[in-house]
Amino acid sequence: MTIDFSKSADGLVPAIIQDNVTGKVLMLGYMNAEALEKTQREGVVTFFSRSRQCLWTKGETSGNFLHVVSMAEDCDHDTLLIKAHPDGPTCHTGTDTCWGEVNKADEILDLKFVQDAIIQKQKKSIAATNNSDVIGLCTNHLEEIIKTLAQSGCRLEDVARELKSRYSND
Repeated sequence: MTIDFSKSADGLVPAIIQDNVTGKVLMLGYMNAEALEKTQREGVVTFFSRSRQCLWTKGETSGNFLHVVSMAEDCDHDTLLIKAHPDGPTCHTGTDTCWGEVNKADEILDLKFVQDAIIQKQKKSIAATNNSDVIGLCTNHLEEIIKTLAQSGCRLEDVARELKSRYSND
């Protein structure tokens, strides 16, 4: 990673923090070279506070740390995108994001959780000799499931929640 801190007069670059699971933008902070190095070394997001003129690790007071999953620089090498797992609300006001949004995973994403849990339970991946046949078959079944749900006034999200509840306790 080659961030060009010299592009701004104060040597700071914006760091966009995004929840790795939900994709929600949680906050925007600023980093200098020292904050970036500490973030990479410790695996929790550290910023440079413009008001206090010092480093601060997000969560050092609240306990709501941002655990780094991945970091990427933009095409101009002057902005960071950090995907993280938050320990709790990100904003100092107590909201999930600095824009007041609720940071909750879409129920459909829960299906991936269920799939991973089933695969882990089986201790093997689901393999097929012809993946396109398997995908076609599953598409047909899923289409029938969605039609049945629609006729009964239920939604796929309801099924995802039920499946997640079954596999969350394993």
